[in-house]
Amino acid sequence: MNAVTLPQLPEVAYTSLGSEVYRGLTSRPRTLSPWLFYDQEGSHLFEQITELEEYYLTRTERGIFQTNADAIIAAAAAPTPHGLQRDLTVIELGAGTATKTGLLLEAAVRRQEAVTYYGIDVSESALHQAHQNLTAAIPGVTFESRVGDYTEGLGEIPADGTRRLVLYIGSSLGNFEPADAARLLRDIRNQLAPGDMLLLGVDMVKDIPTLIAAYDDPRGITAAFNRNVLARINRELGADFDLMKFRHNVRWNGERSRIEMHLESLMAHEVSIPSLDLSLTFRRGETIHTENSYKFTTDSAQHLLAQTGFTVVENWTDPHRWFGVFLARVH
Repeated sequence: MNAVTLPQLPEVAYTSLGSEVYRGLTSRPRTLSPWLFYDQEGSHLFEQITELEEYYLTRTERGIFQTNADAIIAAAAAPTPHGLQRDLTVIELGAGTATKTGLLLEAAVRRQEAVTYYGIDVSESALHQAHQNLTAAIPGVTFESRVGDYTEGLGEIPADGTRRLVLYIGSSLGNFEPADAARLLRDIRNQLAPGDMLLLGVDMVKDIPTLIAAYDDPRGITAAFNRNVLARINRELGADFDLMKFRHNVRWNGERSRIEMHLESLMAHEVSIPSLDLSLTFRRGETIHTENSYKFTTDSAQHLLAQTGFTVVENWTDPHRWFGVFLARVH
């Protein structure tokens, strides 16, 4: 997050939540960072989204793992040009409840009998659930968790003579602006050793109706997820947002190859956030830009990895070529 210079305000304004809300809602156009979605209610809503028929991303990536897990693990553990074949230590960035990860860990256990898995996430409750699910289902997995920002401390995770395989799956990279995505991948690369591996999952460019439907389901769950960011500001900062005065708005931006989510004000009205000493006036039709989800081609994903210090070893996709999984080595 960029440094924020605030006027003299209550202490809450200097928390990560307060500073992000102040910065975003006083900027033009107004924005809110997508990490604000993921309080307990937001995480619960997102789990529901992943099960929707329209939200193809989770099940498509899971299908790739179901079909190719053994091949992915074998390629990740294979000899490098200057090294020997090695067992893997698996590290997942933004692990959540690790619902798809078990497929890869099962393949790792089949190959090397036991595997140590490090789940890194900001949600302690999600990691607790992941621990329960994985250790019960897969004998041979040693589960280690780290609560916090996954961009820090990655290089401190011991490999004990094994090769690190870092999982950054679920199309999470698509939420970052291109320059920020490149910076994040460089940060990951700089915390790894030559020969370590990254498994990156990204959503691919496809027909616009399929893309729009994935972010605007007819049951309104994605709309509730989007509005929950305002509910969170109400709960945690004492704001008085009326959620029904905002419409969930989804757009395809072809020039930037991204889906955009906005909250559009349905009428002119005012909102107060006393804890930030902030009064806001919204015009009818004005939006708060809450999320981008960038979509990739095979060439653009490979180019991004190459320019950030990785060599693409192999990639896998589904029959429709809707989602891509790229295995890259630190060089």
